[in-house]
Amino acid sequence: MNEVTIRVPATTANLGPGYDCLGIALQIYNHVTVERGGQAPTHEMVSAVAERFFTAAGSTTFPFTWKINGDVPRSRGMGSSVTVRLGLLHGLNELAGKPLSADALFQICAQLEGHPDNAAPAAFGGFTVAGGAEIARFEVAPELRFVLLIPDFEVSTPAARKVLPAQLDRLAAAQSCANACRITAAFAAKNYNLLRGAFVDQLHQPFREKELIPFLSKVIAAGESAGALGGFLSGSGSTICCVTLDKPDAVAAAMLAAANSPNARTIITAADNSGVRVGK
Repeated sequence: MNEVTIRVPATTANLGPGYDCLGIALQIYNHVTVERGGQAPTHEMVSAVAERFFTAAGSTTFPFTWKINGDVPRSRGMGSSVTVRLGLLHGLNELAGKPLSADALFQICAQLEGHPDNAAPAAFGGFTVAGGAEIARFEVAPELRFVLLIPDFEVSTPAARKVLPAQLDRLAAAQSCANACRITAAFAAKNYNLLRGAFVDQLHQPFREKELIPFLSKVIAAGESAGALGGFLSGSGSTICCVTLDKPDAVAAAMLAAANSPNARTIITAADNSGVRVGK
């Protein structure tokens, strides 16, 4: 095999209070094609992936070229960097004869990302709880729709982390923890009505709204008024996600009107329960 294409799903992570641990894979994809030969990559991210892969695999290095195409927007809180890293890792693994397991590839990706919340759902699909020694994963029912408002501006993860405070109020942190637990219970039981009110958090969203996405609360409230179960900042933003079992088109229209953000757009999608896979 000299060439392989890897399909990697977009993700929405944090889900409000599940900071750096909760995530869901979405039916929006990037495709990463890796080919043996050619000039060695000079892109910093790609070089780091290659170095970590060949070291972990203990296999002989080989030059390769790569390309990416698909629908996952960059720096919008939808795991675009994971699609690159995970796509390259799986592509190199295929070309090298599969020396590493899917779990080992996920671990490398999460380490390179610095947090596992996007890497876990992209790797394994569905709703995932990451952060400990094991990943908890649950299938997501197809009737649950994810309505994404994607503004026409980027938010980098490092910039979004800089606006967070060094300390948090204990009671606010406890309430956020309770909500994250309720979100997990809702997905584990597929009782999605438990999600109402559970996306409220005091860990990151208030600070990112104040500094980076001023219409966050307004967009979520509009989505809820139109029928959504709730909404949250997708990853570190700028995308805002509402989840709904009913009237996704009305939810999307309400979110877009509330944002009043030039060139913003909406996507309605469902969860991907497969995760990364070989082929298109």
